[in-house]
Amino acid sequence: MYQGARIAAVVPAYKEEKMISTVIDTMPDFIDFIVIVDDCSPDGTSEVVRSMGDPRVTLIRHEVNQGVGGAIITGHKAAMELGADVNVIMAGDAQMDPTYLPSLLSPVTGDGFGFAKANRFFAPESFEGMPRHRVFGNIVLSFMTKLASGYWNLFDPQNGYTAIRTSVLRRLPLDRVSRRYSFENDLLIHLNILQVPAVDVPIPAVYGDEVSSIKLSKVVPELMNLLYRGFWRRVWYRYVLWSFSPIALLLALGLVMLTFGLIVAIWVCFQVASSVVATAATVMLAALPLMIGTQLLISALQLDIQASPSEPVLGPIVKGSGRV
Repeated sequence: MYQGARIAAVVPAYKEEKMISTVIDTMPDFIDFIVIVDDCSPDGTSEVVRSMGDPRVTLIRHEVNQGVGGAIITGHKAAMELGADVNVIMAGDAQMDPTYLPSLLSPVTGDGFGFAKANRFFAPESFEGMPRHRVFGNIVLSFMTKLASGYWNLFDPQNGYTAIRTSVLRRLPLDRVSRRYSFENDLLIHLNILQVPAVDVPIPAVYGDEVSSIKLSKVVPELMNLLYRGFWRRVWYRYVLWSFSPIALLLALGLVMLTFGLIVAIWVCFQVASSVVATAATVMLAALPLMIGTQLLISALQLDIQASPSEPVLGPIVKGSGRV
């Protein structure tokens, strides 16, 4: 146990027969359960796990590959059945240093947060050695995830080193969370809809010799689509359905004004290109809606940032219950 809470380590694994033994061997003693989900690996991952003999290990093997998100969801469900109070995700390739587990767990077990995640980019030096296109990609993706999820205090959204209360997991529609590469992003959107307080924990990354098999041409469009739909789903539930917030009104009016202004501005440009002199009234008909629409959207953004559930509001975990 850790600070009176029963801890489960959920380990999604795919083709990890070389590293999975290291993950099990280095698991701290305060971890009560180790749930390893072999996501239909074609190698000997499951055989290595069975040979380890650690009594804390529960091995689950998917007969059909479900992606990293699907493996994590399976692991969460199994850990909850085992009676865990907090679940932490540990990668099957040993990229997540267990030394930092206490730093990740403490905000969840004792500080009132429902969710904590690692942040690899906690200092300017964290980007050193990373190609510029990856730095740019991480910054853009982080901003878009902030906008979609509403967690403006979080960075590094693709970092899967996380800890979450099982009391929060029970409230989540786990079967509706994305099961592929976009799992972490979609999870944040669902957590924000439930207004779960979340926090970033500075934890450096551990990189090995593995080569990513992610196909950006497939992942990026899928991720952008998920973030777009997730943003509007979050706005609908938090700011329309459950409480008609000024944020929804400002957002709707701002988009209408901005769209109208853009349409008129494009029409004016065509008129000018056709040697038609634009009058002052015509120019103002385009400029004024653009300015007002932009101001309304900025106001909606400001209120959304203020509404981010970043302050701890939960109590410490009651021993062995997962409740507050």
